[in-house]
Amino acid sequence: MAASSVNPFLSDSDEESERKSRRGKDVGAPGLPLSTAHIPTLPLSPQQEAGFGYSGGGIREAAVGLPLGAEPPRVPLDTIAAQLLRDQYILTALEFHTELQEAGRELPRLRDYFSNPGNFERHTSTPPKDLAPAPGQLNRAGSISTLDSLDFARYSDDGNRETDERVAVLEFELRKAKETIQSLRANLTQAAAFTENDVPLQERKNYKSSPEMQEAVKPLEKRALNFLVNEYLLKINYKLTSITFSDENDDQDFELWDDVGLNIPKPPDLLQMYREYGSHTTSSKEMKDVAVGIEPGDLEVLPSVQEPATLQHLQLEEQTKLVQELQDQLHILKNEKITLTMQIRQLKSEIEELKRQSFAAVATTSDSLVHPPAVTEQVPENRTVDSGEYLDIRSFERNSCSEEKEVSTSCPIDAITNPSRPSATSATITTLTTKNKKETEPAIVCPPSAHEPVQFDKPNRMLSPAFHQALLSFCRMATDSRLGAEVSRIADSEQCVMLMLGRCLPHIVPNVLLAKREELIPLILCTACLHPEPKERDQLLHILFNLIKRPDDEQRQMILTGCVAFARHVGPPRVEAELLPQCWEQINHKYPERRLLVAEACGALAPYLPKEIRSSLVLSMLQQMLTEDKADLVREAVIKSLGIIMAYIDDPDKYLQGFELQMSALNDPSERVINATHQVFLPAFAAWTTELGKLQSHLIPTLLSNIEKTLRDGEHGLDEHKLHLHLSAMQSLIPPLFALVLKNAPFASKAKLQGEVPQIEVTRFPRPASPLQDVATIIGSREQLSVLLQLYDNQLEHEGTTGWENLLWVVNQLLPHLIETVGKINVTSTSCVHDFSRYFWRLCRTFGKIFTNTKVKPQFQEILRLSEEAVDVSATAGNGVLTKATVPIYATGVLTCYNQEEDRKLLVGFLEDVMTTLSLSHAPLDSLKASFVELGANPAYHELLLTVLWYGVVHTSALVRCTAARMFELLVKGVNETLVAQRVVPALITLSSDPEISVRIATIPAFGTIMETVTQRELLERVKMQLASFLEDPQYHDQHSLHMEIIKTFGRVGPNAEPRFRDEFVLPNLHKLAISNNQQVIDTKRLDIAIQLFEAYSALSCCFISEELMVCHFLPGLKCLRTDMEHLSPEHEVILGSMIKECELKVENRTVQEPQSSMSIAASLVSEDTKTRFLNKMGQLSTSGAMLANVFQRKK
Repeated sequence: MAASSVNPFLSDSDEESERKSRRGKDVGAPGLPLSTAHIPTLPLSPQQEAGFGYSGGGIREAAVGLPLGAEPPRVPLDTIAAQLLRDQYILTALEFHTELQEAGRELPRLRDYFSNPGNFERHTSTPPKDLAPAPGQLNRAGSISTLDSLDFARYSDDGNRETDERVAVLEFELRKAKETIQSLRANLTQAAAFTENDVPLQERKNYKSSPEMQEAVKPLEKRALNFLVNEYLLKINYKLTSITFSDENDDQDFELWDDVGLNIPKPPDLLQMYREYGSHTTSSKEMKDVAVGIEPGDLEVLPSVQEPATLQHLQLEEQTKLVQELQDQLHILKNEKITLTMQIRQLKSEIEELKRQSFAAVATTSDSLVHPPAVTEQVPENRTVDSGEYLDIRSFERNSCSEEKEVSTSCPIDAITNPSRPSATSATITTLTTKNKKETEPAIVCPPSAHEPVQFDKPNRMLSPAFHQALLSFCRMATDSRLGAEVSRIADSEQCVMLMLGRCLPHIVPNVLLAKREELIPLILCTACLHPEPKERDQLLHILFNLIKRPDDEQRQMILTGCVAFARHVGPPRVEAELLPQCWEQINHKYPERRLLVAEACGALAPYLPKEIRSSLVLSMLQQMLTEDKADLVREAVIKSLGIIMAYIDDPDKYLQGFELQMSALNDPSERVINATHQVFLPAFAAWTTELGKLQSHLIPTLLSNIEKTLRDGEHGLDEHKLHLHLSAMQSLIPPLFALVLKNAPFASKAKLQGEVPQIEVTRFPRPASPLQDVATIIGSREQLSVLLQLYDNQLEHEGTTGWENLLWVVNQLLPHLIETVGKINVTSTSCVHDFSRYFWRLCRTFGKIFTNTKVKPQFQEILRLSEEAVDVSATAGNGVLTKATVPIYATGVLTCYNQEEDRKLLVGFLEDVMTTLSLSHAPLDSLKASFVELGANPAYHELLLTVLWYGVVHTSALVRCTAARMFELLVKGVNETLVAQRVVPALITLSSDPEISVRIATIPAFGTIMETVTQRELLERVKMQLASFLEDPQYHDQHSLHMEIIKTFGRVGPNAEPRFRDEFVLPNLHKLAISNNQQVIDTKRLDIAIQLFEAYSALSCCFISEELMVCHFLPGLKCLRTDMEHLSPEHEVILGSMIKECELKVENRTVQEPQSSMSIAASLVSEDTKTRFLNKMGQLSTSGAMLANVFQRKK
């Protein structure tokens, strides 16, 4: 076949039929419509066909019925993947898998296939030369470790590889357990650190004042010290001591520092800490007695509610006197300032006169002046700008603005003019010149090498100056280049230094290693702050933002720290004019690290920008990056910066823009962006919304309306992801909603801190997703929250909610709206039920137990009237309230908020009433099943659910007992084997001997689930005996419904059950049931059993079956089934014939091949080929017999 005619989406039989149709078209087959000739038939999996509601050939008929030019339905990605794997296009499938991974649309089928090494291994033995290679077999490549050089048989279904499989499984479980342990350690470490940080101030003072409490060693400190001691013992070869030490601390892993605590940095070893111990002493020069001057504006009167009124009055008078005294002192100091200013002006004129005299003396006596010794000794004491003290940028700018210049000189002029002053001050004087003199006179610098009349020894020679000059020209000095010119002249002031740095830094930066360029950040920022030229400052800031090609996280933090320092010093106008343009230039940079720097800078600079710029330019920049940037990390940083911006916007007109940004962030495809939205943006936006009064009037109602709209639009296909996003946003708004209720409560004005404040219980509130969602953080402090909570509980319990508008809105509008919405949910949607359950759980836990008992539960109980007399007649049709999602959400979201004895009793009673009511009214059990599934996910409720089911086991009504038996099937999968043995199996055995046959039949699925999940041999034997009694007891021989349930259960659990149970019990009994069905005279019952047998055999055909079982039970059972289908369903008979041929071929292959311990590669591939083809062709039973005959034909 030509390459161009191969359709990779078609199986072998489809290709054959397509070739036939093409030949028919070529010869002009009559009656063939033109539109059908070019439309390929696209096979769907049984699940897809079932999901679309098509029968076996419905999709082909739909394709044929398309009008000319219409676009055929798109093929699902999973179907393409299945076809590639089925036809052994492994490399194409791998490339397809990689592209899907990069696009974020990974398929479970491809992921499981390529992560399983068993798909690429084979037995080392080679088949005989006379046997042709099986279709789809991988040919050997030149590489040593190719796919077909591995052992396929090691991962086959053979019993001899059980040991290797168990070892591999145990290794995987060990690795997962270690990862879980490390994760738990990290959580415990963080919890320990969190607890330590939350110690109240008074307790910390007690720790410091009590030596006994100081000596107590914390567990984390003990583990860290143990690790360092063991490391030291090993380093000095005390190995036996180290072994003993390790044995005494067997609960610690000394090989791994992370065992101490994952978020604790490893300190230096003991020897280094001992050597550095003495260097951490405090210098004595830092201890000085100083007098503190207090500004009157800094004084604050602290309220004291415990003092009597007279004492407060006296204290107020004393403070008034103190203020008056300080004002008098301020007046005196102002007078002194005026006097000193006049003296300074007089000294300036004197200094100018002395400067002119000294320069005249230097010009006239430069050749004969001898340098005084005192001056030479004083030169090293001169303090330059970089003498270890930082230059105050703000003071320098003020001096620059006043157009004054500070110059240091070493001439002892001050000592000459004023001998009474200390000699230490004679080393430096300060010269101030005006701007006019700077323009006309050269700048004067005073380092010893350039500003002192230094004398050099002259040789007593008679050489001419020209000869001297010519001779010195041989010294290699490059003064004509740029760098030479910079080196040859020395800066004479701070401003000259800034100018020199501005000229040199652009040439220095490109020649510094990328890994060390962050060392230049302080130099660049200081120069950019102080440089007088705007153009040069712009160039320096451009260098800063382009300093590192792709800055990592640490480097970005360093640059942002510098930007914030720059902004603090230069003020909002220069930040707007100089820093923001640099951010704007990088907003579309090709490297995401640079765009990430811009996004982070917008948030970091927000406090230092003009408020008009925050709400306009910066907000627009972030909005553009959120909608256009493709990098998840960049959008995550944008969301965090938007959260910061929201705390600084005070323009109410920007609210709608903020709301649109919130909805856009919630609909982002990246999980990182959504998490950042919940942790940072939503709390910040909710705080602003609360200030504007729109939390209850707009934000929450809009989200609730979106939820209702999603439910209305999802009648034919619910968008569960969208619903989850909106409900998660509603959850994030619960803390600010509760804070709003507390702040606007009638008792808010009474909430004052008095005396000792009781601690808030650790479990009072759900764990917040971020600190911004902590109610204490929103209120202001835990002490203030504790006082408010006391008043809140007292108000609800004794005084009610009269006049409490914010809480009344929650009770009268929010809760009824939510409960009404809950009734519209499809109860079979597990994720929707879970999301609403979590929302109500957080709402009830946040608002407290009193609120839950008095406001939430009564509204649910009003709707869920559970008396048997009040059962709605419509419940039988599935329209009653008990059949809706209200039941599981009330049970799992409200009744499980608190776990005290009365709460558990209320939950048990509610579930018992629901089970009884639904059973007696013959209503659907979906709501009860949803409750069991949601509660069963938490092991803490397993005992409670078993108590509810035991109530059903001993109930007088057979309908209730039958419901209890069916509920056991849902509970068995999550319960540990001890509870299964002690509580589940005895209850099922009790029900299996029930007088009502329907109750006994209802226990069969639960028994099958036990066989599928439990590993205890004694337990399996008990279940096996019970199932055997159903099959062998003569009273059940004519029970058609019991046989149907057993066969259905065998087909469901057979592939996953223990191989011994499948081989010794399932297959022989299926064979017996197939034989007995041949003798059934009623065609309807015979067809029902035959169809169930067909499905069971189809599922079991994918398992490994030994040759003996294949010959004795599997093949004979298939042949008996084919006999039934010949008379009742010819379409099934065709598929059964193909299955029988495949099984016979397997037996023949095993007979020919030598290895008996493992299945050959050909047989494995035939088995896999049969499995995949059969599952994909199961639904195509309405096609013609000729087509079905080719379903299992291999490619030729």
